[in-house]
Amino acid sequence: MILKTIKESIVQAFQQLASNKLRSFLSLSGIVIGIICIISVLSAVDSLKKDISASFEKLGNDVLYVSKQPWNEDPNANWWKYLRRPEPSYQDFEAIKRKSRLAEMASFSVIMPSWVIKFGSSNVNGAFMAGVTDDYVSIFNLAFEKGRFFTPFESSNGTNRAILGSVLADELFGSIDPVGKEINIKGQDFLVIGVLEKEGNTLLNLFQYDNAILISFNTAKKLINVKSKYAWGSSVSIKAREGIALEDLRDEITGILRSERMIKPKEEENFALNQLTTITNLIEPVFGTLNIVGIFIGGFSILVGMFSVANIMFVSVKERTNIIGIKKALGARKSTIMLEFLIESVILCVIGGLIGLFNVWGILAIASAVSDFEMFLSEQNVFIAIILSLVIGVLSGLIPAWQAAKLDPVEAMRK
Repeated sequence: MILKTIKESIVQAFQQLASNKLRSFLSLSGIVIGIICIISVLSAVDSLKKDISASFEKLGNDVLYVSKQPWNEDPNANWWKYLRRPEPSYQDFEAIKRKSRLAEMASFSVIMPSWVIKFGSSNVNGAFMAGVTDDYVSIFNLAFEKGRFFTPFESSNGTNRAILGSVLADELFGSIDPVGKEINIKGQDFLVIGVLEKEGNTLLNLFQYDNAILISFNTAKKLINVKSKYAWGSSVSIKAREGIALEDLRDEITGILRSERMIKPKEEENFALNQLTTITNLIEPVFGTLNIVGIFIGGFSILVGMFSVANIMFVSVKERTNIIGIKKALGARKSTIMLEFLIESVILCVIGGLIGLFNVWGILAIASAVSDFEMFLSEQNVFIAIILSLVIGVLSGLIPAWQAAKLDPVEAMRK
């Protein structure tokens, strides 16, 4: 009997949709718009989180970055204080390499001016250029489309070798294979030994590798004065050994740098140790706010849709009052009548939810194609939309179903 009631309720729900198309469309539009608002925002936030997580995984969640100021402070708030601090130096890097017992590896990098890079008649200006040490490739998980990283011999001897980002290589060489070709930087010829894999558009690009050119640190010393205090930015990156907590590594590196820079016990550090979770903690509240805004806006639409569906159900009860009376006269229980109308209400809301999900999928697909930023509809959000539609269906149909179930059979048949 329950299965038969469920089957009849499903059939009646579709009959209601077919026989009252305009009324059904207007009633379900609130559910559809609400689902679109809520699930679109949740999907957008999930896509942003995935993009940022991918960037963090590439840079490493177990890495400390030595710099002049903390990442979680406004740079303008204590601008003069941080300006007077020394840049992380190669001597800091050597001290960490020599003394640290908790670090697996460390690298030093120095940002260089953007000189014109030439190949034949082609030239590029404004490329991100950096001189790096041996372990840079491992700490930042650099992936190569072609070629390789510097050998220890090339790095230690300052040989003129260069690694190009994918976009920069395309701009300079076009369809020509860059590996093995020579480019000219500041009047010196550099042999291209590798091309990095293309990163594409990501929300968080701490390092613009697609437009980058990397040379060894010892080669960079031939082009700029790397000991200059304020000329160019530099950074020391330290990767923790497996199983070592980042906080333990932080304490050790703090002690090493204080000793290296001869900072007295009561003096404040003139350096900052940053990690990627600092940025995560700053961004997380933004995601939470976006979710709340989406739920708040979508909630109003769903509330309107819920009343619209409830209105359909009240009308349906009114139209079928005599049929309800006949069913009750033949022995139908209150629970059976309630189940019939609840199922009908749930079906209507689930249809609205599925239409909303289909629209969300289309919106995300279009947004991904236009912006070149991958957005997706996760299984979790599909599940949320369906459960939400079920709950709305139950709430919308509860009062009309109860009203139908308590009708007196004789009075119902007369009406």
